[in-house]
Amino acid sequence: MKDKYQKTMYACFAGYIVQAIVNNFVPLLFLTFESSYNIPLSQITMLITFNFGIQLIVDLLSTKFVDRIGYRVSIVMAHVFAAGGLIGLVVLPDLLPNAFAGLLVAVVIYAIGGGLIEVLISPIMESCPTENKEKAMSLLHSFYCWGHVGVVLLSTLFFKLFGIGNWKILALIWAVIPIVNGIVFCKTPIASLIEEGETGMSIRDLCKSQIFWILMLMMVCAGASEQAVSQWASTFAEQGLGVTKTIGDLAGPMAFAILMGSARAFYGKFGEKIDLDKFMMGSSLLCVIAYLCISLSPSPLISLVGCAVCGLSVGIMWPGTFSKASATLKNGGTAMFALLALAGDVGCSGGPTLVGFVTGQMSNNLKLGILAGIVFPILLIVAEIVLKGRKNPKNN
Repeated sequence: MKDKYQKTMYACFAGYIVQAIVNNFVPLLFLTFESSYNIPLSQITMLITFNFGIQLIVDLLSTKFVDRIGYRVSIVMAHVFAAGGLIGLVVLPDLLPNAFAGLLVAVVIYAIGGGLIEVLISPIMESCPTENKEKAMSLLHSFYCWGHVGVVLLSTLFFKLFGIGNWKILALIWAVIPIVNGIVFCKTPIASLIEEGETGMSIRDLCKSQIFWILMLMMVCAGASEQAVSQWASTFAEQGLGVTKTIGDLAGPMAFAILMGSARAFYGKFGEKIDLDKFMMGSSLLCVIAYLCISLSPSPLISLVGCAVCGLSVGIMWPGTFSKASATLKNGGTAMFALLALAGDVGCSGGPTLVGFVTGQMSNNLKLGILAGIVFPILLIVAEIVLKGRKNPKNN
């Protein structure tokens, strides 16, 4: 039975690499878009807002249609949208009268794919028969990190060898991955998330559950704890090492992503020997220490180390919360995974926003902004304690 679903699990791993391409390729081209299409940088950065905004909307709407049309159709369409958006980056800016409109349409298209992938991949993986679902979930989420690292490193290498002017060729190369993986998903077996004869919890049922709201808070805090530092890692690298932005991007965000992926892969390898509750609690405490190190250390280099350690500490938070949700709300179904993804994305947006707001209020003191973000790992610790105290998930 397990061998039957091995290809499905590999396709899920590749799905998160597609998600990494969707989120991390276009930001590498912002300056190129500015010079090639004469679009102000302030306008180009709106592409990120639209990308994650559309993904949030898809997270919410998917609760209405995924179960109706089925997981296979939904995940294949997600890959079609992802590939279509990447190809659209190449075609639409020259096809439409306004180049920015072309880029925006392309981003909206692949953002729909990215949002669907975020909602669908985890429950598809959860439905696969495995001996330790927590291990499988953590390993799955590590592939987003490896995808992030791969996109930045391979794109940087491509631009170095062939010139950034040939970015359209690279966009088409990246589009091959969702095309191939979409074809794979057409043929792989996909198990039902809910046992035969049972139905998944509705949004109303979930909202009546106190445990569900604790899990939602944990997802918000997981996303915020991660992105509040990740978004500023490059700045600390530049300040701490006195290097160019290119090297800073590699030293800061890459170190963060590699250590975050390592934490997930570590649990994916040795999860059966590790208590998930203790691992998450220890990671959350380490995250608090990392935030203090970043914000209070007088040395920029130590702050950079704190950024990297933060990547290590947040690794288990997102997949660990998904695993806890699956274990405590057995029939949560598609609605649960979609709303948890929504909460995580809200955190990913809210964390950097809080840091930026406090930084602005404190005379652009970024360290005080990061210090304000420490509220998220602290809240996560509180939520973990409360969740652990509820021994019977039915009493909610």
